[in-house]
Amino acid sequence: METSGRIATTPDALDFTVENVEKGLHQLYYDPNIENKNLAQKWLMQAQVSPQAWQFCWALLSPDKVPEIQYFGASALHTKISRYWSDIPSDQYETLKTQLFSQIACFSSGSKMVLTRLCVALASLALNTMPEVWPGAVPEMVRVFQEEGGGVDGRARCLALLELLTVLPEEFQTSRLPQYRKGQVRGSALGREWGSVCPLLQQLLRQGDSPGAVKARVLRCLSSWVLLDVPLSESEGLVEDCFTALPDPELFDTAVEAIVNAISQPDSQRYVNTLLKLVPQVLSLQEQLREAVQNGDMETSHGICRIAVALGENHSRALLEQVEHWQGFLALVNMIMFCTGIPGHYPVNETTSSLTLTFWYTLQDDIMSFDSERQAVYLQVYRPVYFQLVDVLLHKAQFPSDQEYASWSSDEKEQFRIYRVDISDTLMYVYEMLGAELLSNLYEKLGRILTNTEQASSWQHTEALLYGFQSIAETIDVNYSDVIPGLIGLLLRININNVQLADTVMFTIGALAEWLADHPVMLSSVLPLVLQALGNPDLSVSSVSTLKKICRECKYDLPPYASNIVAVSREVLSKQIHKTSQCMWLMQALGFLLSALHVEEILRNLHSLITPYIQQLEKLADETPNPSNKLAIIHILGLLSNLFTTLDISKQEDESGESTAPPVKTAPPPPGPNPVVVVLQQVFALIQTVLSKWLNDSQVVEAVCAIFEKSVKTLLHDFAPMVSQLSEMLGQMYSTIPQASALDLTRQMVHIFARETDHFPPIKALFELVTSVTLSIFQQEMCIWMFLIPSPLSLSSVGLLSLKFPEAPTVKSTCLFFTELLPRCSDMPPVARVVQENGKLLLQAVLEAIGGGSSRSLMEQFAEVLFSLNKHCFPLLTVWLKEALQAQGFPSTRVTTEQKDTFTQQILRERVNKRRVKDIVKEFTLVCRGLHGTEYAAEYCL
Repeated sequence: METSGRIATTPDALDFTVENVEKGLHQLYYDPNIENKNLAQKWLMQAQVSPQAWQFCWALLSPDKVPEIQYFGASALHTKISRYWSDIPSDQYETLKTQLFSQIACFSSGSKMVLTRLCVALASLALNTMPEVWPGAVPEMVRVFQEEGGGVDGRARCLALLELLTVLPEEFQTSRLPQYRKGQVRGSALGREWGSVCPLLQQLLRQGDSPGAVKARVLRCLSSWVLLDVPLSESEGLVEDCFTALPDPELFDTAVEAIVNAISQPDSQRYVNTLLKLVPQVLSLQEQLREAVQNGDMETSHGICRIAVALGENHSRALLEQVEHWQGFLALVNMIMFCTGIPGHYPVNETTSSLTLTFWYTLQDDIMSFDSERQAVYLQVYRPVYFQLVDVLLHKAQFPSDQEYASWSSDEKEQFRIYRVDISDTLMYVYEMLGAELLSNLYEKLGRILTNTEQASSWQHTEALLYGFQSIAETIDVNYSDVIPGLIGLLLRININNVQLADTVMFTIGALAEWLADHPVMLSSVLPLVLQALGNPDLSVSSVSTLKKICRECKYDLPPYASNIVAVSREVLSKQIHKTSQCMWLMQALGFLLSALHVEEILRNLHSLITPYIQQLEKLADETPNPSNKLAIIHILGLLSNLFTTLDISKQEDESGESTAPPVKTAPPPPGPNPVVVVLQQVFALIQTVLSKWLNDSQVVEAVCAIFEKSVKTLLHDFAPMVSQLSEMLGQMYSTIPQASALDLTRQMVHIFARETDHFPPIKALFELVTSVTLSIFQQEMCIWMFLIPSPLSLSSVGLLSLKFPEAPTVKSTCLFFTELLPRCSDMPPVARVVQENGKLLLQAVLEAIGGGSSRSLMEQFAEVLFSLNKHCFPLLTVWLKEALQAQGFPSTRVTTEQKDTFTQQILRERVNKRRVKDIVKEFTLVCRGLHGTEYAAEYCL
């Protein structure tokens, strides 16, 4: 410590005395300087794990210290016991236990947070000593705290005992005990201790004069113990007692938690008789539930719903199988239905209904999992329930009034949106049980409200029914349904005077895009609706995504409408009413649309569509670079690349044969350049001009590369006319300012064109240039994230250097390359030569990484390389391993010659079992790092 009272940072200043620890805590809590706080925290963490902690922790617990200091002392005790148990001599166990009992007694009437930490420390001691050293831990705890004396009143002692019993299972769940010890302690120790805990908890809960605080602690204690898979039959009486605590508002939350935890344990489904006794207990809560709903008591209704759902969701199959008790389970299902349909709008007026949705999945899965005979019986009972569920869910999905919805916060609106998505998923799932009858049911209801001229229906009701259709049609094949033509007829009758309703109409049309492809005659009815919505910025997402789906699914039926679609799209794009992402979707839609046209028409439409943007780009290219025109340039380049992503005439011949399109569309595309290539060639000089001014801006370069990369991916070999000039431009770009996006595009070009004789010269020249530039960067020790897969020629340079980089993605890519390359030794002589010349260097780099040169998280990747060397270069590896590991202190000064020999023998034996090689490498890297045998190693090797 420094004389100023602040913590010093030099190693020789680590004087962990009581006085210094108190200074450190004062600095942590009260120093306004954040750097000083961080220094103090770091120093105190070192203090807590130091050998001196055994001395200062007891002193910090002195009654004259403030609670923050006492808490640190108690935490230090827990840390030493839980993490450094092996440092404690066995002859000190009893003394330590006695001291902890004494301190807990002292703090039973003191600071609650200190008491809890001391209880956790004693719990950790118990877990480390039971059952061998301290076989009767819990009975002794009960006895010690039931004894009179020490000036501590009975209520305080009782609460301290309950706190200790509560944290004991919790500490077990989070303890760092080795796996074998956990099994031992859970099975043979804690399992038996429940026999001492249960009667005590029952006595305290049933005792009429037990204070509320004691009963609440009892319930918490029960919650803690049942998480250890205490058999439900053994906690049955206590769980029933919890139901009697539910009417008490002070005990309600903890009682709910205890009941839910008890009946949610996986093992509890074995105890069917106990579950059957719990069903009437849960049903008896219905009156309390109704009263809570009527009084707007959301906490109580939420808690009771949790109990009903926990019983139903965890045990639906077990309870369904008890056919003689079918009425009780059906009553429970109806109680959950009541919770699903609880009045109010989620999440503003209620938050309970969302808890029930998973139950309906589970019940349906369980019903459908029975054999067909029993399934038929259950369906007879539960199909009507699920039809009722659909009505309830669609009612819950309804929007509130416009006025109320306008008062909601943005967070509430987002939660409601997510809630509707969950309802949509549930409806889609329910369709599997109800089938086509569900669509007919929805259609009839929608038809009634849209054709009823006497009684006007709210837009919310109409929207919810459409939402139900949309939910199903999005994921289920509805092409066979006979109600869809009628549904489209109804869509045209809707008076769309609301944004939410309009959105759902759009999404419903989008969900029917595949059906429209099979029934193109209906396109003339729905397209005007979509194109009209396209001009409304409030319907941006729904209208654009729907047009994109129609253009993708129905493109061979759209040529008669193409000019109109392009004209409307061009107009809304020029008005800039859509956000960037929707503009990109719109261009993708137009790409699908144009793909089905004749080449002349494609070029004509392309010209009218992109000419304004090319003119704008020419103007921007002449301006001095600034942030504003940069965004405009990136936007235009993005529009072009998204258009070219989906504009693919090569599939016309394949796909049009499956379409209902006229025969004229089946004609193969005429010979000659692809329309995309024609456009790219026309704008190539302009793109070069843009690059010349923005070459040092990675975002602009990325946008330029994206145009060509997406075009190459779509056109594949049709991109051939541009290979030479693009290769030249890429080489110039990368030579001037190397950027990752240029590497990605180069990789794409190499992948497609490297094996084509006509294009090999420019591709080879580009590849060699990029490799040379990359190698020069590596040799300057510049770290880059993207890694170009090297050729055999650069194996010893780029590849080996990459293995030593600190960035994990680079190392992973390099390891993957070597594991792909090494198997080619047998069939590619150039690869074999390079491996023979450089393989030892590769092995040394791998061993250096295993020895501590790379992150432990990468060991599996290095093990893969080692396994590949062993499998494909075994004779060489035997020599290289011996030579490499002969070096003194390599790959680590911590490994002995014997350990290296063992490692060599283990690796050379495993030429088939890759998993075993990974385990060997994990073990060896721990030895090299001095971590073998530590607590960390136990966790690392699990």
